[in-house]
Amino acid sequence: MCGFAGFSDYDDNLLDEKYLWMALARRMARRLAHRGPDSHGAHVSAHCALAHMRLAVIDPQNGGQPMTVAREGRECTIAYNGELYNAPELRADLESRGYRFLTNCDTEVVLNAYLCYGADCPEKLNGIFAFAIDDGIHNQTFLCRDRFGVKPLFYTFQNDRLAFASEIKGLFEFPGVNPVLGREGLCEVFGLGPARTPGHGVFEGIRELKPGHFALYTREGFRDTQYFDLSAAHHTQTYEETVHTLRELLVDTVRRQLISDVPLCTFLSGGLDSSVVTAIAAEILREQGRTLSTYSFEFEGNEVFFTPSSFQPDRDQAWAEKVSKVLGTEHRTLLCNNDQLADSLFEGVIAKDLPGMADIDGSLLHFCHAVKENHVVALCGECADEIFGGYPWFHRREMFDGSHFPWSNNLDVRQSLLKPELAEQLGMEEYVGSRLQETLDAVPTLKGESQEQVRMRQISYLNMKWFMATLLDRKDRCSMASGLEVRVPYCDHRIAQYVFNVPWDFKCPGGVAKGLLRDAAKGLLPEEILLRKKSPYPKTHNPGYEAILKQRLQYILRDSSQPIHKILSPEAVKGLMEQSFDYGKPWFGQLMAGPQMLAYFIQINYWMLHYNIYLDI
Repeated sequence: MCGFAGFSDYDDNLLDEKYLWMALARRMARRLAHRGPDSHGAHVSAHCALAHMRLAVIDPQNGGQPMTVAREGRECTIAYNGELYNAPELRADLESRGYRFLTNCDTEVVLNAYLCYGADCPEKLNGIFAFAIDDGIHNQTFLCRDRFGVKPLFYTFQNDRLAFASEIKGLFEFPGVNPVLGREGLCEVFGLGPARTPGHGVFEGIRELKPGHFALYTREGFRDTQYFDLSAAHHTQTYEETVHTLRELLVDTVRRQLISDVPLCTFLSGGLDSSVVTAIAAEILREQGRTLSTYSFEFEGNEVFFTPSSFQPDRDQAWAEKVSKVLGTEHRTLLCNNDQLADSLFEGVIAKDLPGMADIDGSLLHFCHAVKENHVVALCGECADEIFGGYPWFHRREMFDGSHFPWSNNLDVRQSLLKPELAEQLGMEEYVGSRLQETLDAVPTLKGESQEQVRMRQISYLNMKWFMATLLDRKDRCSMASGLEVRVPYCDHRIAQYVFNVPWDFKCPGGVAKGLLRDAAKGLLPEEILLRKKSPYPKTHNPGYEAILKQRLQYILRDSSQPIHKILSPEAVKGLMEQSFDYGKPWFGQLMAGPQMLAYFIQINYWMLHYNIYLDI
């Protein structure tokens, strides 16, 4: 993976001051140096500047970027962040059409695919990617993002110039782009956060290219086009045929994602999702005479303080070690203590340029940093719950009534903590409700489907468009902060599209959550692993961590100069801190309970300080 930044202007000739613009592009990209520590490069043409920071995964000796090819007497240059999993097939097709290659890297495949297919090229790509192409042949800039937004790409406009970057921090290097937070941004942070409306950059004027979209920028302006969305279709296979098809898709996807010229591992919690990915990967590597490395995550004190709940029925460590032993992997459990976790809140803000899932983000940052000491690529089990229906809100009707997001179905606590006059001004309920309705209106359905079938499509669509996007954003930013590439096999668009149209009674046969996935994985793992009850990403239950949070937040509340005083009601927050938290009653997702709300406020305060945010309300 990599990071890139750049800008385009079709009114002026950038070559008139080439080195000035190259320096600016380099400054923008340097803010993303963590994403690509191996090499860097820059490019300026008459109308576009690109700069790139490279993390070398395939063909490390070649493939430097930005990469340029000449055709018809003009040049096309790409800055690319991603991995292309069907590169061999696509390369063979392009070679048959007369295209020649000088490297083995997938960047050159993507660039030639664009030259060959033009705006149709994204549909040919199977992978995780975001890229920008300075097309000197057609005098345009082409931006593109993968189908589910695994890789990020933000943009903004300044005086008819388009500026873009892999992370928001890169845009803040561009003259005139400032961290301004308006009503919409506050509603995003306090009403929807840590989720975010697809395409919304939270800061005023900053947008994110939506997943499954590409954009063209020319003298005529900016045109955004959707090239992929989930579609509704009749499922005609029997249950046995569905199990067989899914098994083939899973094995093919993991096999493709194991391609790497650098050390590779998997994240293994001992739960169903990561264990299936690890089982397939371990078998493929075993056939090659290689042993798979695996990692699980744990927190100091959880062996004493962990309390089971309906969201987290048990701890991962023993299960992960059991799976590792069965599969013969080289396993290591990474540990995070209270101080490391509390300090990671600040690193999390810088990694995402936004407040996020508090210590859920921060701990992943910490763990990814440790993994990067020995590995450059990891596969994980993320996204299976969204695609196969593993979350409680798929199964408990009271958690989704169509008027609230199922993972955050009550805004009362959030609103009660804001200054009353601000809460009234924001109209948060209305804002959140409109965002929800926009998504529900876009859900693809089939004529004649029952109300219950439509409801399950709505939950699946919402989860993939919103909740999965939040977790993918977290995964990318927290891993790439250490230059670690994390791949997500379940997010393969072929699997997601196929399973979206599988009937609910196939996904959950006999009422068994994710029963389809469990049946597709039979023979790969022992029965007790296949039947393990869902347990999400781990978090700390150590009361010492909660004590640190309360101490830090009390300091913020005592200091009237802290920026969060402009937003929160100190009395309401003090009342929150005096409560005895129930870790089994989250306010967002399955993990963010009382302590995570305190941590979220600490993050917001630091975010406003670090970015010197101006409130425009």
